[in-house]
Amino acid sequence: MQCIKPILLQGHERSITQIKYNREGDLLFSVAKDQFVNVWYSVNGERLGTYNGHTGAVWCVDVDWDTKHVLTGSADNSCRLWDCETGKQLAVLDTNSAVRTCGFDFSGNIIMFSTDKQMGYQCYLNFFDLRDPQQIEDNQPYLSVPCSESKITSAVWGPLGEFVIAGHENGEINQFSAKSGEILKKIKEHTKQINDIQTSLDLTMVITASKDSTAKLFDSSSLEHIKTFKTERPVNSAAISPIMDHVVVGGGQEAMEVTTTSTRIGKFEARFFHAAYEEEFGRVKGHFGPINCVEFHPDGKSYSSGGEDGYVRIHYFDPQYFDFELEA
Repeated sequence: MQCIKPILLQGHERSITQIKYNREGDLLFSVAKDQFVNVWYSVNGERLGTYNGHTGAVWCVDVDWDTKHVLTGSADNSCRLWDCETGKQLAVLDTNSAVRTCGFDFSGNIIMFSTDKQMGYQCYLNFFDLRDPQQIEDNQPYLSVPCSESKITSAVWGPLGEFVIAGHENGEINQFSAKSGEILKKIKEHTKQINDIQTSLDLTMVITASKDSTAKLFDSSSLEHIKTFKTERPVNSAAISPIMDHVVVGGGQEAMEVTTTSTRIGKFEARFFHAAYEEEFGRVKGHFGPINCVEFHPDGKSYSSGGEDGYVRIHYFDPQYFDFELEA
């Protein structure tokens, strides 16, 4: 598939764990296993700055609706809130285990994050209201939901901030109410761990990426299963195009097995599927290792990928891409 020469962002020493655009798409945030949180201009790949403070691998990052605050979760057992513009650390929420997922709701007032099940501690999904300084000061969430069965590996806010859609280690997807914490809906379409969940631009759909080598599209309110995109390798991340009926998936082998194969056999390409026909129509090479995360720019004219090789690549589509339609 045709892409214009990518912009290579070299700001991490270890593998990328997540990338995130802000709502306008002018900034791209990247986090990796090297405790740095970087922010870049997406138009030219210039690094704006780094949010310093974490002392362990950073697993997740999110930015609020008006690009005021940044939220990060790390293996140093903390979730941190930053001032986006100045890089100042505004709050540290300490936990008993690593913070795996985090996110702002649509208003930017409520944050959620999940902790890992490790060292004898259970997995919890925590909700804080940033409008109440007491909650932050006392490190007391207004809601903390234990997940005893299987730990949360990926989570996003649903539409209107009413619930969180969480993917679990056992392949389950749950909707947790942000008011009561109860499970509103529960489905199990995947057979293995869910590595990533992303929403469509209007939040009506979510796409899941799983270790079972598939990515699946769901209705975010009913959790009705809509489409399946099959590959031969574990899928680490999947994203929905904001302007085309396309999805991009990224994956590859487990990092342990990569050394024994050449890059060609390793299948380190981003793969494009038609969202309606479930057919693959293109691949983009680039990373020297599995792709850990993919995300479309909000205007749909480019996408970014972060790899096990520690690089973030911004790929701009060739104009012909937008004329593309699969034959029915």
